Amino acid sequence: MKRTLYIILSVACVVSLTGCKKYLDVTPKANISEEQLFTSEPGFQQALGGVYSQLASRNLYGDKLTMGFVSTLAQNYVIAQSGYIPLVETRKLNYESAEVQDHTEAIWGTAYAALAGINKILQNTEKNRAVLSDQGHALVRGEALALRALLHFDLLRLFGKTYATGANDKAIPYKTDVTDNINIPNTTTEVINFALSDLRESENLLKTADPIVTLNTRSRRNHLNYYGVKALEARIRLYMGDNPGAAAAAAIVINSGRYPFVTSTAASSTTARDRLYMTEQVFMVRVRTMTYADGTPAAYFRFNAGAAYKLTLSDANFKTLYENSSTDIRYLYRVEQDGGIPFPSKYWQTTATTLDSTRLDQCVPVIRLAEMYYILAETAPTLNDGFTQLNAVRTRRGLSALPVSTQATLNNEITKEYQKEFYAEGQLWFYYKRKATPRPQFLISSITSDLTPAKYVLPIPPTELQFNPNYN
Repeated sequence: MKRTLYIILSVACVVSLTGCKKYLDVTPKANISEEQLFTSEPGFQQALGGVYSQLASRNLYGDKLTMGFVSTLAQNYVIAQSGYIPLVETRKLNYESAEVQDHTEAIWGTAYAALAGINKILQNTEKNRAVLSDQGHALVRGEALALRALLHFDLLRLFGKTYATGANDKAIPYKTDVTDNINIPNTTTEVINFALSDLRESENLLKTADPIVTLNTRSRRNHLNYYGVKALEARIRLYMGDNPGAAAAAAIVINSGRYPFVTSTAASSTTARDRLYMTEQVFMVRVRTMTYADGTPAAYFRFNAGAAYKLTLSDANFKTLYENSSTDIRYLYRVEQDGGIPFPSKYWQTTATTLDSTRLDQCVPVIRLAEMYYILAETAPTLNDGFTQLNAVRTRRGLSALPVSTQATLNNEITKEYQKEFYAEGQLWFYYKRKATPRPQFLISSITSDLTPAKYVLPIPPTELQFNPNYN
């Protein structure tokens, strides 16, 4: 039996680019063959752009891996038990429900379809190297390698055990070819090592070719650029317990000077409020339409005259989350009323320009500056250093600096910062998993037992198990 239906379909789409129009979405014109696509540098760029479009789809970072499914796992929302919101069972962590299985099937299938496209691009950067300039080759291949690492690592964080609890246990297949052959699942350690290997090659390609390095421009925030590669490396190394390596990579991002903190003026503006803190975005996806045909995901955070698609907390819970702060700009200017109900408003973002490089809207964060400071705080060699790094974010958010105290206090404050900073972005669930958190904040009352590390491992989707017998 071949590997999975997903890979079969995705490879067929790569080859023809006709029957699966949205696979790469590289052109509004009909019928571009693979041979045509990869015979010019613009063709490679179109193909890579198609992969970014897949990342921005609702099945990946445009919804499920950020504001929707994964944030619901992290208990970010109190969800009505009636209406049309498709996340009721998700909040209950009911992994055997059809609802959760539908979400995991969609994530798995779309991610591996995107990976098939990435691998086809990588294959052709060598096969058709002559049509690419040196910079074009470095950018296309460097970004594709980084995207391959990103997707595999996020699949690992959903479906595999952590490094601490199952380093040598089977997790997910790390797909590096474009065949539909069965792949034996790699272990957690193997997935991490493959991802770091891809990032090393990516870094070597991008560090002298990426305009974000050579021209000091932030316009490449919606590409997985050189500093995004280092930030992703920091995230992965922290996950595997390599604290010195994580700190070194995070410091490169911070010390680059490319990502200044949002100003309080921009964050609080009444006319052009920056709700997403755009200057701090290391890597984001551009979601061309934030309101889909069925009203999501933008409508998740708007009043809709009923329970359908409401994803929010009560006013009391928001005050608990932000500790009744009267100065925290994340609470003051990103928890706003609609229909008499408080909503997280970071995805209400508006813009005064339609120029992609400068517009503020249509963006979903994937890696942000604050996480790099939290990594430095968590891996700091001394308590003084740890509090210094944590306070660097707190003071920019309108909070007072914390005095140097105990390690337990520092750890607790880092957790609270993840809860505040990454609300409705998906990262909190992965933080809880890495820390084996027994009782996430706002955990639904029907879950009376503490969460074990095993509860943070989502089941491999049934369709994958059906076609791949190698998980046993």
